[in-house]
Amino acid sequence: MKLFRTLLLATGLAAAALAPALIPTVAAAQDIKPRIIRFGYGLSESSNQGRAVKFFAEEMSKRSGGKLKVKGFGDASLGNDIQMQNALIGGAQEMMVGSTATLVGIVKDFGVYDLPFLFNDEKEADAVLDGPFGQKLINSLNEKGLVGLVYWENGFRNLTNSKRPITKAEDLGGVKLRVMQNPVYIDMFNRFGANAVPLAFSELFTALETGTVDGQENPVTTIQSSKFYEVQKYLTISKHVYSPWILLASKRWYDGLSADEKKIVQDSAIASRDFERKDSREASTQSIAYLKEKGMQINELSAAELDRMRELVKPAFDKYAAEGGADLLKDLQAEITKVRK
Repeated sequence: MKLFRTLLLATGLAAAALAPALIPTVAAAQDIKPRIIRFGYGLSESSNQGRAVKFFAEEMSKRSGGKLKVKGFGDASLGNDIQMQNALIGGAQEMMVGSTATLVGIVKDFGVYDLPFLFNDEKEADAVLDGPFGQKLINSLNEKGLVGLVYWENGFRNLTNSKRPITKAEDLGGVKLRVMQNPVYIDMFNRFGANAVPLAFSELFTALETGTVDGQENPVTTIQSSKFYEVQKYLTISKHVYSPWILLASKRWYDGLSADEKKIVQDSAIASRDFERKDSREASTQSIAYLKEKGMQINELSAAELDRMRELVKPAFDKYAAEGGADLLKDLQAEITKVRK
């Protein structure tokens, strides 16, 4: 009997010693509920955007023990960026990635990223977007029903068209050029002499194919993944705008997550940002070679012509400042100067 009591006491002491270690595990498991997360995006599954969505889904599953399942919907199957943003605000969709340019109707300040020739290279863009300036804009989405998580890279935008090579601004004269539904883009290309036509991305290939528009502007990876080379002959490396994507969540949905679930979303988002940028930059180099193989005539604007174009669009900066963006523009330019130093 004495031996039994001794064993019982020893077992009890061992259990008591283990209990504190077990409690957090149980609590953590209870803070992650099985969820299906609808994630919409505009490009194809095989694009750099599609690959990054797949990576994000894998990270979410891995970090949640398989409980947080992300289902990707590519090719704008849940709607264009503006439609998806509204779906997130209304709580009808959980997540998306899209252009910062289409957020201008919700938070006007995002239009500052669309000003031409802001960044010299990707490193400058990363430092500004991931720093205090970029975070301030992300935080401004909260009161609009959206949660901004991180910036992905869409990349430097370049011109394509079916009419002629573009070697100087005047070559854009009379070209019907599709642009995003964004006033900065419309104003910029009208200043270059083009006929800027705002159009949803989901309608673009058909518009190019039918001649509704003559050309468009996008990063080379998008030009490849969307097969614009099938309906466009000329590609001009102009790098006129650095275009970020932004990873968004519905605030209505996000606010219902536990602290553990929110951390998984945030950590997965950061991991996907790093993966996407590396993948996008490697893919851009490959895309130029691929497009050349597909028969596109490719030329790069000279440094002198780029300087001319910067002068032509200076009024766009003045207009942006005059329309209430002066302080924001000053902050952005100060941040860029600091990064360059």
